[in-house]
Amino acid sequence: MSDIHGRADLLKQMFTVIDRDLSASQSIRPIQVFLGDYIDRGPQSFETIELLIDRARRHECVFLKGNHEVILLDALANPPLLDEWRQFGGLQTLTSYGLQPTLRPSDGEKTELMRELYEKIPQTHGYFYRNLRASFTCGDFFFVHAGVKPGIPLDLQQEQDLFWIREEFLESSADFGKYVVHGHTPVSTPDIRPNRINIDTGAYATGNLSLLSIQGDRLLVV
Repeated sequence: MSDIHGRADLLKQMFTVIDRDLSASQSIRPIQVFLGDYIDRGPQSFETIELLIDRARRHECVFLKGNHEVILLDALANPPLLDEWRQFGGLQTLTSYGLQPTLRPSDGEKTELMRELYEKIPQTHGYFYRNLRASFTCGDFFFVHAGVKPGIPLDLQQEQDLFWIREEFLESSADFGKYVVHGHTPVSTPDIRPNRINIDTGAYATGNLSLLSIQGDRLLVV
């Protein structure tokens, strides 16, 4: 899954689908991969992180970092970046952690908000954010939040591209060395290409959180 964006309600529904599939399958080692952007925009960022942490206690999970988690961590370290984070839906995340930000906080309010947020974030959430992975490789598949820079080997990719790239990657028909599974750029339905698949269907706005199941060489989208 990718780009949950604070839609804990949709995440719960998808867990039900996954659990039903797992109970009926013969998979020896199912791995659940989440492609980042768990927070912002939607109303339930706190609850979304809680659900993911709990999920990892009972299942093998891989959590990747998205650009929204990058901005959160940067704003905690540098409060003036709250202005940038606000453009990405950061105020909704602050609200989900029990804070009440104004629409246009002053410089002093920014510093205070980030201090309060730091104190509000549970240790389990802090550990979750700090230990998100940039990418994950499994077999013939390369999982990443945004994409990869064409022409650069996968093991030499820069994090800036892994978290933020768009057109240069999306317009490329190159063989990236592995099949890339990504999100980051919303599409109306999962976009399946010969070299990649985009599974970000804009859940926070559309109510459609897509689930990709990879079984052998089959790609099944729910």
